[in-house]
Amino acid sequence: MNRSFRCAVLLLLATCSAACATASDGRWVELRGKRFVVEVVDTEAQRQRGLMFRDAMADDHGMVFIHDYEAPQAYWMKNTKIPLDIYYFDHARKLVSVSRDVPPCSLGDRCPPFASEAPALYVLELNAGTAQQLGVQPGDEIKFGPGVHERK
Repeated sequence: MNRSFRCAVLLLLATCSAACATASDGRWVELRGKRFVVEVVDTEAQRQRGLMFRDAMADDHGMVFIHDYEAPQAYWMKNTKIPLDIYYFDHARKLVSVSRDVPPCSLGDRCPPFASEAPALYVLELNAGTAQQLGVQPGDEIKFGPGVHERK
């Protein structure tokens, strides 16, 4: 193997490793005993972008949205290519509602909203079908790992 090829491979591996670490930085949440590696979204700009334009998400990954205050929340699937389950949690991290098997939407601003049934502070997006697999129920608690902060 020539030296420039080895350097290119090492550079590629280092880049991939850094990108993977940046995506979640070891952050996780746990729901019904199952742990998910998550990206934490806590600014308005990040919330607006969410999972838009992504082609896939690993089965044990997700995105947790941390809002500034507890209120009724509504999420939509504008430019989202991945079918999702959307979980809404209150200030005590208890599940107040879930939108199951939400399909992708390419209708832009005409994509329908999926609203929480009660005020929520945290929203978790996981691949569609996960709620069914886990058997989630209202009142289930989400546990936060290191780097996932609570709003007080």
